[in-house]
Amino acid sequence: MRYAILLHYPERSSEDLGDALAEGQAALQAYARDLDDANVLVSGEVWQPSSATTTLTAADGTLRVQDGPFVDTHEQLGGQFVIEVPDLDAALAWAEKAPSVAWGHVEVRPSATYVESGAWVPST
Repeated sequence: MRYAILLHYPERSSEDLGDALAEGQAALQAYARDLDDANVLVSGEVWQPSSATTTLTAADGTLRVQDGPFVDTHEQLGGQFVIEVPDLDAALAWAEKAPSVAWGHVEVRPSATYVESGAWVPST
């Protein structure tokens, strides 16, 4: 079963983070390496700040393009890891090891379908 481990945390500037920036990057690198070494990592990304986000919607029938994230909150979605493990318990065990759990929230969400070779495949 595929799960997304979504990393939510407060955004801070490089200046505000100081030495913690390098420490955080090293922790995320080690976490990604551990996932990969366990052969459960499908993909992983840490994203640019939410200020680089562009949000689109046509829910009311008119396309609107907005600079910034959909929701203005204290924490932003900062990245994700997609893993393939046997069950939710295994996904939770990996999620609790995510370094960002110490400075934000980590959400675990099961995949319903994913794209492989251009076709949608059910996640089982």
